[in-house]
Amino acid sequence: MIQIAILGFGVVGSGTAEVLTENKAIIEKKVGQPFDIKYILDLRDFPDSPFGDKVIHDFNIIVNDPEISLVAEMMGGSHPAYDFTKACLEAGKSVVTSNKEVVANFGTELLAIAKAHGASYQFEASVGGGIPIIRPLNQDLSSNNITAVNGILNGTTNYILTKMECEGASFADVLKEAQQKGYAEANPAADVEGLDAARKTVILAAMAFGKRVDPNTIFCEGITHITTKDMEIARELGYAIKLIGHTEIKDGKILCMVSPRLVSFSTPLAGVSDVFNGILVDADMVGQVMVYGPGAGKRPTASAVVADMIDIMEHTPAGINAPVWTDATSEDIMDFGTYACKNLVVLDAPLSAGDTLISAFGATRVCYVQGHLAVITAELPETAIDELMAKVGATYPITTRIRLL
Repeated sequence: MIQIAILGFGVVGSGTAEVLTENKAIIEKKVGQPFDIKYILDLRDFPDSPFGDKVIHDFNIIVNDPEISLVAEMMGGSHPAYDFTKACLEAGKSVVTSNKEVVANFGTELLAIAKAHGASYQFEASVGGGIPIIRPLNQDLSSNNITAVNGILNGTTNYILTKMECEGASFADVLKEAQQKGYAEANPAADVEGLDAARKTVILAAMAFGKRVDPNTIFCEGITHITTKDMEIARELGYAIKLIGHTEIKDGKILCMVSPRLVSFSTPLAGVSDVFNGILVDADMVGQVMVYGPGAGKRPTASAVVADMIDIMEHTPAGINAPVWTDATSEDIMDFGTYACKNLVVLDAPLSAGDTLISAFGATRVCYVQGHLAVITAELPETAIDELMAKVGATYPITTRIRLL
């Protein structure tokens, strides 16, 4: 009998208990042995829940119980989630998690601790909710050199941008609606400022390139400045605006960044709408691979958590192909100023200024849209485009700058 403990009985924790219970017969047949949820750790009591009798408030009961071999952590935040995870792994208990903050900040250390103590640490649900991406990067694409990963990684921001594009609603109005529907928190900063996507981007980079970049050091720009005017201009030029987590490797240097991007309507990521996520992987042998699906939610995320639990129940930790990371050093990181891409620059300028702007930006496209002059620049490094914008902006005020994907 495999005895399980669940840390955190919120949306994902309760969903995990439900999946384990409702599909118990299917899971036990697959893993070849019975299991039971012995403990659920939470600060609260749940007297009306069918799992209420399993709720405890003292973590030490779990870590000191030799019968507990598998722990599912869905507490959120870094502490005490990291501390509890570390203690479980050091006690030889395998841990699965949906906690992207802990994985992004401490994944290298926790993977090493798991290996040293004959345990497993798995985190499929930390990126993309129910979308399978961690295991495919670790196993199915392991014969490939991954060159880049681009993803719509946050359902809240994608919902907001979709509503702004389709309905012409303002950011503030859609954010309020998203909060009323439970898609956005009362304090939505982690979502709308790109912090959630940044953590997930760091995890994808570690899976793709074997190096964990500190999520607090990467360029991160959210969507709070995006307007309906920007949406209209992008649409007339043939683009959608999406918040994209981007990571690539070039000449051995890794770049991680998050920012709004113009995504051509001809590409698959442009069609990812509402609260859905989509992740596009560029690999040298297979080419481009895209995964798409619900990026959050109770059952989808719990599905990914339980998939990791099944993997551990089916195999000994030694039989699991665990990812191996090291922490990136300054030598591993690309200088963001050298990163080059095309940009949409929108200016308060007359159409007659087009030739001047073509010359200044090496523009590939200039058009007068919604009463503004819109310029698609040449592919320019960040340092160069910043300098040009400062120079041109002294004459023609710049209202918008959005990178192209």
